[in-house]
Amino acid sequence: MTAAIFINLPVRDLARSMAFYAAIGFTNNPDFSDETAACMMLSDSISVMLLTHEKWATFTDKPIPDPSMSEVAFALSCESRDAVNAMVNAGRKHGGVADVNPIQDHGFMMSRTLEDPDGHVWEPMWMDPSAMPGNA
Repeated sequence: MTAAIFINLPVRDLARSMAFYAAIGFTNNPDFSDETAACMMLSDSISVMLLTHEKWATFTDKPIPDPSMSEVAFALSCESRDAVNAMVNAGRKHGGVADVNPIQDHGFMMSRTLEDPDGHVWEPMWMDPSAMPGNA
C-alpha cells in the first residue's frame, strides 16, 4: 500500500479556500466534503482537508494559531521552474500572498512561497538532482 498524506487545515471561509486550492491544482473530492469540510486532492496520495473553525474544534482543544504565526511550511515538488511560478501566480490571483519568504534559487533547485487565505504557507519547489554540485 502506498502511504498517503492528509493535511488538515482550519479555514475561515470554506468556499474561498476551496477556490484557492482549486486554482493551484487541487480537485475537490465530494465524497469527503460537506458544508463544514472539503477534501481537496492534489494526487491519489496527497489531500488537504479544509475544515471550518467549528469543525476543527471537534478534532482538538488546542487553539487555532494567529495567521501571523508560522508553525509549518508545506514543500511541494513541481515538474519545472515554470510550474512553480504558475502555482504561485495562480494562488496570488485567488487570495494568496506570493513570496512571503525570499525566493530561493540555487541553480539545481528553486523554490518560492505562497500563503493561502488563512496564512498557511506552501513552498512549491523544483529540483534537478543531476545538476547538483558534485553530480555533474
